[in-house]
Amino acid sequence: MSSLIQSTPRADGFRMPAEWETHAGCWMLWPQRPDTWRNGGKPAQRAFAKAAAQISRFEPVTMGVNPDQFENARAMLPAAVRVLELSNNDAWMRDCGATFVVDDRGGLRGVDWRFNAWGGLQKMMYFPWDKDDLVAAKMLEIESLDRYKAPLVMEGGSIHVDGQGTLITTEQCLLHPNRNPDLSRGEIEQYLADYLGINKIIWLPRGVYEDETDGHVDNLCCFVRPGVLALTWTDDRSDPQYERSAEAYDALKATRDARGRPFEVRRIHQPDPMTMTQEEATGLDITDTAFRRPAGERLAGSYINFYIANGGIILPQFKDRHDEAARQKLAELFPAHKVVCLYSREILLGGGNIHCITQQQPAG
Repeated sequence: MSSLIQSTPRADGFRMPAEWETHAGCWMLWPQRPDTWRNGGKPAQRAFAKAAAQISRFEPVTMGVNPDQFENARAMLPAAVRVLELSNNDAWMRDCGATFVVDDRGGLRGVDWRFNAWGGLQKMMYFPWDKDDLVAAKMLEIESLDRYKAPLVMEGGSIHVDGQGTLITTEQCLLHPNRNPDLSRGEIEQYLADYLGINKIIWLPRGVYEDETDGHVDNLCCFVRPGVLALTWTDDRSDPQYERSAEAYDALKATRDARGRPFEVRRIHQPDPMTMTQEEATGLDITDTAFRRPAGERLAGSYINFYIANGGIILPQFKDRHDEAARQKLAELFPAHKVVCLYSREILLGGGNIHCITQQQPAG
């Protein structure tokens, strides 16, 4: 049984742990929405199945599926992956799923954010999103974990924490008027502190160029360990991403974390610019409420959108000349982890990558 708690995680001594802290497992959702995933979702389903199989080498994986896809998902996924009926509108578990918080006594609870599908009716990217907005509560009910309901529209991909009081996000996303137009910057900061148990927020100006999420930080920059971050980068000054990465780098070097440490920023060169092909674009259903993805549109490719599992890194790859350098950098940054490379263009075509389709559940 999951109870709704009226206080806040911070008041109760809970915090969001860093992604590298020990997990009880990983949550995912099964793709099928034909205006997001081309060719009826079949190529994406194969990609998600491969991602789930690789993650399950390191930790338990739960795949939530709509009723009409239960048999198909069960047949495509390894036996080690738990498949549950968990109705949803789309497959971005990082953004609609619960954010788990822990205390020093081994307690585990979840935060249920308000979800409006990356901009609500103002943006009208993916209507409807009513089932997605219930995913967090259902996850916590399944796990019999108590729930906090946060009065803030937010997606999990818009934040990263170091587990020691520091959070990074982007102004482009969390201050966007299509999320919380009635809240000031200070009020948003207070909610983040109260519901994640953090003490310092570092605002980076913008996310990755042409990222349809309004600049989620998990595609741009992430913590590797306290005081150390990985940042997507390009040496091409004519690329629109150069200015975005440079301003993020400058912002990080000009500040310190919650414990007073200066940041060490490791730059990981992005893949060469990629665009959606005509074949890929014509494979999408066209509806009035779909986010249009025309042929030639630039894809927000980034190696930063990786998932940290128990002892493993699941790293997106693109058959790009920078793939191997990214793998080597991640191997250096996580010497105790095995780096597993996964070709993930099909996930990228839907608007995100491996980190976006996963949500870790910490060990309680």
